[in-house]
Amino acid sequence: MAYTLEAFAKDAHDILIRDPSPMGREEIARKLEALLAEDGFIAKYCEGQVPPGRTVLYEDPKLGFQILRHAMVADHAGVPHDHGKSWAVYGQAVKHTDMTVWKRLDDGTEAGKAKLEKDKSYRLTRGKAGVYNGADIHSIAYPAGAIFIRVTGTDLEKVERLRYDTDKGTVVAERRASMQNAAA
Repeated sequence: MAYTLEAFAKDAHDILIRDPSPMGREEIARKLEALLAEDGFIAKYCEGQVPPGRTVLYEDPKLGFQILRHAMVADHAGVPHDHGKSWAVYGQAVKHTDMTVWKRLDDGTEAGKAKLEKDKSYRLTRGKAGVYNGADIHSIAYPAGAIFIRVTGTDLEKVERLRYDTDKGTVVAERRASMQNAAA
């Protein structure tokens, strides 16, 4: 029997009720990998006339987590950022996304200043997922036409998040639109 978006949403809900910790999110990542291995899911949600940018595929009415599809129309390399008090699980559907994990080297005591260094990098290809807990600093890069599914603990556009500028050594807390990339 095929694994569907609806079954995945129910599994994610049940997992988060049972275990809302980072270990539960890792379990969600494995379920997302199973969903992304389904040709039927890819055909229905990631092929053909897919609207560009961010689309909410599901929002849990009780827990508030979201399942989003991001269909990217332009090449993009993002800046290091975190998810504030939320989290995200990224899973690749089409093409690839390069993920970079960053370490913060300073102690955060100087307002607006931050020093980061790259910790590790890896590539998400179809069927692979990665977990980022709230304060995990990461950046992503992808080619035009990349599509990924992102499960977030809440609507990230409503959460204050940190965004870093590694060239200037700065950090800013902000609420912002979440990966629209709808126009080249």
